[in-house]
Amino acid sequence: MFFKCTKLILQYSLFLKTPHFPSTPPPTFNLLCPCSFPFLFLGRQTLATARQKMEVEVKLKLTDSLSHQKLNSLLSPFHTKTLLQENLFFDTPTSDLASNLAALRLRFYNHDRCVLSLKSKPSISDGVSRVEEIEHDIEPTLGRACTGEPWRIGSIPPNRVLDRASEIIEDLGKLVCLGGFKNVRNVYKWKGLTLEIDETVYEFGTSYEVECESGSESVDEAKRLIEELLREHGIGFSYSPVSKFAVFMSGKLPP
Repeated sequence: MFFKCTKLILQYSLFLKTPHFPSTPPPTFNLLCPCSFPFLFLGRQTLATARQKMEVEVKLKLTDSLSHQKLNSLLSPFHTKTLLQENLFFDTPTSDLASNLAALRLRFYNHDRCVLSLKSKPSISDGVSRVEEIEHDIEPTLGRACTGEPWRIGSIPPNRVLDRASEIIEDLGKLVCLGGFKNVRNVYKWKGLTLEIDETVYEFGTSYEVECESGSESVDEAKRLIEELLREHGIGFSYSPVSKFAVFMSGKLPP
């Protein structure tokens, strides 16, 4: 157990310190209010494993790093795994996806998995986020190649993510990489819920968040249980006003 924990700590440290994002700055975009940017993400999958759903989840913003540490410590008996995530986003120079309330993302998990995802028609209110999502797993080596040469996204074998993106973008070869952020996600099984405690590292700062995916019928009960837990133990929180993607695009942390 000691060696396993030591290995995880070293991976975590290297993950946050090692840059994996393109060195070339993204082009200038005509950005709207951060709330305008949806969560359309493009991650890699095969046609056979494509997943489409309406994602409904609780999103609560933790006040600071102390609140984040306290919650992780409190939930430690229920810990199941830690995910080291890299998130990279793509759009055209004319922001075709953003203007259609969509976001295209490549997400790398622990350096050994890559998911292409497209999220669209997002909404977030009173700590509950809803967004249409299509995901597709692809080979991590292919994902890395697309990061350096975004035009390669269009050469990925046919799948539902690219089919939907092609309805918005006529030529996927015009995609450019916008950059992205890193996220350390601790996952817990608690009272029948799957809680995800995030430490998200942007170039301009770090934020902390609790997420819990749930069905539309049970999301209010999930939110109530999480809020009770946080209040009972004096852990500061507020409702997340926007998505992580919107925070990234705004270039500043929300108040």
